[in-house]
Amino acid sequence: MIAVVDYHMGNLRSVEKGLEKVGCEAVVTSSPQKILDAQAVVLPGVGAFRDCMKNLERLGLIESIHTCIRTGKPFLGICLGTQVLFSESEEFGTHPGLGIIQGRVRRFPEHMIGDPRKASANAPVRLKVPHMGWNTVTHKKDSPLLRGIEDNAYFYFVHSYYVEPEEKDWIVATTNYGIEFASIVGKDNIIACQFHPEKSQELGLTVLKNFGDFVISKN
Repeated sequence: MIAVVDYHMGNLRSVEKGLEKVGCEAVVTSSPQKILDAQAVVLPGVGAFRDCMKNLERLGLIESIHTCIRTGKPFLGICLGTQVLFSESEEFGTHPGLGIIQGRVRRFPEHMIGDPRKASANAPVRLKVPHMGWNTVTHKKDSPLLRGIEDNAYFYFVHSYYVEPEEKDWIVATTNYGIEFASIVGKDNIIACQFHPEKSQELGLTVLKNFGDFVISKN
């Protein structure tokens, strides 16, 4: 059973249904004990970093998340659920995260130019924030999450902030949106993606199936 952490933010049911569609037993829960009892944990989310951390603390979920990760339980972060794994975020001031991955969550620069090969000197392609829509994910190293997925496949993104790990060996894949940023990070039992697999059609389901297979391999 996979616990989808309910901290009263985000599209939790879409993640639950996606996991069930690929054959995983999933439950949306705010219970610290159910999270500890699960075979794996998924932390999804959409919204503000500060609010997420406040809700996790209010619901008593921070310790159970730390325990699951520390004991080697497979863990999948999605979008905001990826960002809160980091030391801190600069969203609406500086706010501490879970501190599981050393690094910072940064906002995209206000004035970004797209791929210069697709722009002219007279009409540069200016990029909007938030980064919203389909974009490619470039593999940097092997990961269970990417099994059967071609390099530079498209996934769906919705975010104004990106993660910047201090240790570059956390970076599994990157995406370019004005700047190159880490779109998948992972090490040992932790895998986390900035894009939304539950909104990324068949390839997104493949990602969720790969996580389910990863869970089986660890249990």
